[in-house]
Amino acid sequence: MMEFIAQNMAPIMFASLILFMLIGYPVAFSLAANGLMFFCIGVLLTPYSGGAINLAWPLLYALPDNFYGSRVMSNDTLLAIPFFTFMGIVLERSGMAEDLLDTIGQLFGPIRGGLAYAVIFVGALLAATTGVVAASVIAMGLISLPIMLRYGYDRRLASGVIAASGTLAQIIPPSLVLIVLADQLGRSVGDMYAGALIPGLILTGLYSLYILIVSIFRPKMMPALPLEARTLGHGVMSLLVALAVTVAISYAAYRYLAPAHGDNADILGACVGVILIYVVAIADRRLNINMMSRLAQQVIIVLIPPLALIFLVLGTIFLGIATPTEGGAMGSVGALIMAGAKGRLSLDVVKQALASTTRLSSFVLFILIGARVFSLTFYGVNGQIWVEHLLTSLPGGEVGFLIGVNILVFFLAFFLDFFELAFIIVPLLAPAADKLGIDLIWFGVLLGVNMQTSFMHPPFGFALFYLRSVAARVPYLDRITGKQIAPVTTGQIYWGAVPFVLIQVIMIGLTIAFPQMVMHYKGTVVDPGTIDYKVPELPALSPLAAPPADGGTAPAAPAAPDLSQPPSFGDTPPAKPAAPQPDLSQPPSFN
Repeated sequence: MMEFIAQNMAPIMFASLILFMLIGYPVAFSLAANGLMFFCIGVLLTPYSGGAINLAWPLLYALPDNFYGSRVMSNDTLLAIPFFTFMGIVLERSGMAEDLLDTIGQLFGPIRGGLAYAVIFVGALLAATTGVVAASVIAMGLISLPIMLRYGYDRRLASGVIAASGTLAQIIPPSLVLIVLADQLGRSVGDMYAGALIPGLILTGLYSLYILIVSIFRPKMMPALPLEARTLGHGVMSLLVALAVTVAISYAAYRYLAPAHGDNADILGACVGVILIYVVAIADRRLNINMMSRLAQQVIIVLIPPLALIFLVLGTIFLGIATPTEGGAMGSVGALIMAGAKGRLSLDVVKQALASTTRLSSFVLFILIGARVFSLTFYGVNGQIWVEHLLTSLPGGEVGFLIGVNILVFFLAFFLDFFELAFIIVPLLAPAADKLGIDLIWFGVLLGVNMQTSFMHPPFGFALFYLRSVAARVPYLDRITGKQIAPVTTGQIYWGAVPFVLIQVIMIGLTIAFPQMVMHYKGTVVDPGTIDYKVPELPALSPLAAPPADGGTAPAAPAAPDLSQPPSFGDTPPAKPAAPQPDLSQPPSFN
């Protein structure tokens, strides 16, 4: 019995961890308690393990180095988390989400399902600026849900689109989960961001496609805004003209700057065009010139600052100007400037943002410390070998492994959130994926899309909880129409999330089927089989004294060296005069 337990310590330890978390014990303490408990058991059972357990009491001395080493306290990668969290909370307090939803809602209002498109578009923008799911879902739930209910949107559809668009912060950079995944996989955060960008945009497009299909076949579920609700009036043509002028100015600036700035001229030219049209829109509004329509003014003034912040953060990272940590710091400063420009920056806002950032950072830090304790023991009982053998033996090779792992993560996401999955499951899966030759950036983006469903799974999805906390629970009188609005039930929120969970599953399949969506981060890949090696031809060297191949006269052999003389190295010194011969017929003279 003791031998059986000792040789199967790894699966027993993993099952015990799952049991602890299902009971409801905090994840960080579940990890640390399991690690320490099974460390003691493993040391006692080492003589019975037949070499399967490699634990000894002195190994505990390695824990301080794990805590203060490069994996936890000195980890520069994880330093980006508090910066992006602070940036997102400040932007949420600054009212940017409210301005964006109102403006984009007016822009899409005349078409059927316009408010739903606006929520998805704003969700993607907030994801690219805040990176925090809670901030996005709560902001859009408070602002857009009452408007959608006011104008007759189906409750399940409205709830689902708000929750789903809020979870885009999980996969669109600068996502916090992508930072954690990059750290756990040992890869660059910049590469992870570049790989996740296209899948995030495609997922946004799939959400919009679903809204389009529903608006065609079930038009009563999402009516267009009535004429009296379009307070900004018409003016789409004015907006299109302003866009065309911006493109023309940007192109002219690019042609002017290209000789001096080379590859950076296109970015600089675009900056010139955007800044100029932004200044013109502000001047047009302040001076009452009315060169643009009110709709064009509002769209330009509201959209350009968050887009500039996105470029400040992601653009500098992708261009290699800044690291993710430096990009997060610049984003935090930009968020403070935007909040101050709107007159919504106060000491209370900064205090709330700092308190929320500290709580989230402490939460991540404690889970990471618990994970280090757990992994010390798990690796000591050869748990990584057990997991690797278990996963690499799945049928289907690479594709079978990816399908099996994603099914596992999908079901674990019903009970665990993305931080817990990233710190517990990913370190166990990464070695097996690497052994199968799977690119770890592709693998990380796949897991990121999959973990996104953890926010949407009924009944434990956090996005659903966030929306439930701000959705109306009792009937209320609408302040605009004066009509009584029925509440949103928990069942409607859950059922509204189901179609979007299915869309996320489809996105996982697309990412597996078309890996180039992610692999583009490597740039242009050169196929070694297409490389043509050309070696310059040299004239053939004939053997010594052999006749040439063309039958010509053979070159004369070099003269044999004179071995009676000493060798000469370089220039020959001048010859010395010969000494006179002595006269031997006379006696020698010693004068």
